Amino acid sequence: MAVGAFQASPTNTPAALVPTGDWTVQNVVLVDERVDLLRGLLNSFIVTGGAVAGTLVLGLPAGYALARLRWRGRGALFAAMLAVQMIPFQLLMIPLYIQVAGMYGLGDSYLGMVLPFLVNTTAVFIFRQYFLTVPDSLFEAARIDGAGELRIMLTIAAPLVRPAIATVVLVTFIGPWNEFLWPFLITKDTALQPLAVGLANFITNVATTMPNPNGAILAGALALALPVVVVFAALQRHFRAADLGSGLKG
Repeated sequence: MAVGAFQASPTNTPAALVPTGDWTVQNVVLVDERVDLLRGLLNSFIVTGGAVAGTLVLGLPAGYALARLRWRGRGALFAAMLAVQMIPFQLLMIPLYIQVAGMYGLGDSYLGMVLPFLVNTTAVFIFRQYFLTVPDSLFEAARIDGAGELRIMLTIAAPLVRPAIATVVLVTFIGPWNEFLWPFLITKDTALQPLAVGLANFITNVATTMPNPNGAILAGALALALPVVVVFAALQRHFRAADLGSGLKG
């Protein structure tokens, strides 16, 4: 994809890693003229950043409460959360659209695009499973010292589950970043549409009429995929076993 994006005449057959032929940036320039890559990337980062922030702010305490606190209805709520994961998001789009655009009036807005992704039940499940692996003695010692639950979560539990946080950030980032149907449904203003929507419209309506359609499509796909690769590369060093027993004596 990266090689074909900068070739003057890429083919449909797999290209060599360093192919011969003319190299050009014209493919990227032509896509940018019709899609505005920088604006699309900015919109995607706003929507995805809002989803990631909401998942961390709301999902981390939810996972901690399901794993470490004792309260009535905890098991039933966890079962309901697992049941929600079995429902395809596409089945919820029409009622969500009626609620978000009709009742809340959030059509053509960043908040309207972010709202359905504000809490990720998969992220809550990951946090819960990681918090369950933290030794109980760490929590008991902190409570004896007078620490509240919020302080225990932020200063003791969260640093020990950094692999879970990295996993959640990556999983949450990929979903909204590549989402097409919901932003396309809720947003008609092209100035607010994420890059995935802009590129889909470009490929459908414009790319096939260009002199080098393969190169244009590959250039657009590269612009959409590159940030995900960068995020994964930045977080990959955190995908390791946590030192959960480092705070224990003996």
